Amino acid sequence: MVHRVYEQAARVEAVNGRGGDDGIDIKVTRGSRVRVFQLKYYPDGFPTTSHKGRRKSIRESFARAMRCGPQEWVLVVPCVLTAAERAFVRSLADGLAVEVEVWDRAKLDDLLAVHADVEASFTRDQLFEAANVYGQERALLMDGIRDVSARVTALGGQAGELDEHWTVDFARQDDTVVHTLRGKHPRAHEVSPIVITMSGIGPLGPEQAEAVRRSLGYGLDEKVVLPRGAVGKMTVTGPAFLAREHQDVEMRWHPAEAAPLAGMDADLVFVDGEQVTASYPGTLQHLGRGPTGRSTRITLAGCHMRLLTPEDAVAAASLEFTFSLEGLEPAAALRALRRRRRIEAGGAFEICTSTGTVEGGDIPPAAAHGELAQLQLYLEDLDVVQRHTEQYFPVPGQLTRQERIALRIARLLLDGHCVASPLLPQAHITLNGQDSPAVRALLSGEPHPVQLTCRAFALQLAGRHLELGPVLVFHPQATADPDSAARALAALDAGRGDGTEVAVRPVGAQRFRMVLQRCLTGTEPAPVPLGLPGCPEPG
Repeated sequence: MVHRVYEQAARVEAVNGRGGDDGIDIKVTRGSRVRVFQLKYYPDGFPTTSHKGRRKSIRESFARAMRCGPQEWVLVVPCVLTAAERAFVRSLADGLAVEVEVWDRAKLDDLLAVHADVEASFTRDQLFEAANVYGQERALLMDGIRDVSARVTALGGQAGELDEHWTVDFARQDDTVVHTLRGKHPRAHEVSPIVITMSGIGPLGPEQAEAVRRSLGYGLDEKVVLPRGAVGKMTVTGPAFLAREHQDVEMRWHPAEAAPLAGMDADLVFVDGEQVTASYPGTLQHLGRGPTGRSTRITLAGCHMRLLTPEDAVAAASLEFTFSLEGLEPAAALRALRRRRRIEAGGAFEICTSTGTVEGGDIPPAAAHGELAQLQLYLEDLDVVQRHTEQYFPVPGQLTRQERIALRIARLLLDGHCVASPLLPQAHITLNGQDSPAVRALLSGEPHPVQLTCRAFALQLAGRHLELGPVLVFHPQATADPDSAARALAALDAGRGDGTEVAVRPVGAQRFRMVLQRCLTGTEPAPVPLGLPGCPEPG
């Protein structure tokens, strides 16, 4: 009991008193605080009129315990103390810095009411003796887990005798008993059918109604829940042990086990007559069938596809798929994107495994998505940059507008083009102190050709430093910022021009142009459009 009360927050030690317990039967330590328990089996107390040695024993145990300096001392006795007995115990602490407490019969009864299993563990032997007399020792599980197994096996045997075609397996999960119906032979459902009838269904929300249609009509492997109130009555007909009527129930159903072909390698094949027009490897997740039609789920790289095919040849099939580039490098993502576009185009298809064709039909065409062209351009740009830098990583989920522009510029530079960068409205040059008419012409505010060399131009993307190589930054007409130009001219006049920084920018609203040095020719290159939707072309 002391363990139950204190073990969560303190260390509890029971002392074996055979070698002398120093007045300590149980020691509870929490940090620097020590609590000592002294146990005395005095069912009829320790009055002064009789059992005079008991008070002496208590006093001596208390004195020995004080040698370890406890902050609290507890006397445990299985009786209800008189006022005089309680006063005696409290008097032990007179003049000492220790708290004294008593756990008597009332306190112990309260604790046993909270921890009833503790009492049960100590009365078990008495019950066993009584059970032996009546031959019921197994009912008390006196042999532990072996008796549990024996009783469950025996109960299962009795359940197996309820019906010649069906039996019930059962399991306990917390306070719930789960029953699983199992046929004793492969034709149980034919010779002794079990029918579940639901009446008064509704109202169902649109999602619930659609889930019921998919699961029951097409055999789709999804869990369906009809909450209380959605089913007026559920009637089970079949074997007598099972047949009954249920009301106020929540109904749940889901596949008991995976379909035989689930998990097999499979190819999604598009055909035109007998000619294969496209084929994609994947994994077959599910094949199902219901009175309305067939259901198929297949996973391809970056795509999970679900198809509901009606038995009615006139009715249209229903296609739903999820598309994700998570974890894919750009080259693989481009293949996944092309696969998506082919699936959205629709047409005759087959699903083939090592056992042969397991499904086929027509996929309905889906509406075109304009953003897919932008996504393809993004993936192509990233693929070119990764191959050039030999740094490969999954496609970032999001880019800032500036990162997307920078990536597009990098792709165009690597393709050998000249680009007017909207990210370069101005540049900074540092004078080396040499004076010349050309330098003063630029600083005077006149438009002047400017060429700057960046020896290691790099793109910062997804936490990576992607170097493209030396880049020439130029513009045929650039002017110096008036304030920085005036400071530079004054420094040149004073002979202190070395290290002076000057801001220069192209005339008007134009931007600096960039080209990789390895792509330079004899003529001045002209910038090509960025070609990014929603991004104005710089001058």
